[in-house]
Amino acid sequence: MALDPDKHIGRLWYQAVSLGVIALTASGALALAHQATGPAIAAAEARDVAASLAQVLPENFSDNDLLADTVQLAGPDGAPLTVHRARKASRVVGVIYQMEAKGYGGPIRLVMGVDRDGRVLGVRVTRHTETPGLGDKIEAHRHPWVHAFAGKSLADPGTAGWAVKKDGGAFDQFAGATITPRAVVAAVKQGLERFAAQRAAMLGDEPALATVEDHPK
Repeated sequence: MALDPDKHIGRLWYQAVSLGVIALTASGALALAHQATGPAIAAAEARDVAASLAQVLPENFSDNDLLADTVQLAGPDGAPLTVHRARKASRVVGVIYQMEAKGYGGPIRLVMGVDRDGRVLGVRVTRHTETPGLGDKIEAHRHPWVHAFAGKSLADPGTAGWAVKKDGGAFDQFAGATITPRAVVAAVKQGLERFAAQRAAMLGDEPALATVEDHPK
């Protein structure tokens, strides 16, 4: 029995329209779901960022909104850097920013706090894909290793000291996982070098403009 071409084409057209309607309905549902959950996700992310910022500062170190008090700077590679300013009684007493290093399993992202004198206030690793049980000791809740950075500066322990002990430096490495702590140490050192190079911009300490009264006749 021969097929009716008109009925066959009509059936194909109906199926195509049906699939299109289903796709549009699914897209609409996803859009509505995104609109409904978007603010909640953004709020959760903001809370996570705020928590990580607070962890690298001593208790009662600042009294401002760290999320809102920021400045955007350009790094040596041209990539933008968001710097959070910590204030006490309106005076900038420290800054917090993010650094990244290449670990054994991939990128290691961390936040670090630095005071006005260029000393580390604290460091926390916020994201990594290092080997569980070995490289994940860089997480503060798994091992106290990351607390060793507090109080350090470029001068203390000095250029040679900014390395793991296996390389002649001052920081411990992990048994079977030297690459991971080596990467974190290098990232913190680079972060301090970045602070030294952009200190005035980070703290907002721009030099005052001279006035006529500043220059006696």
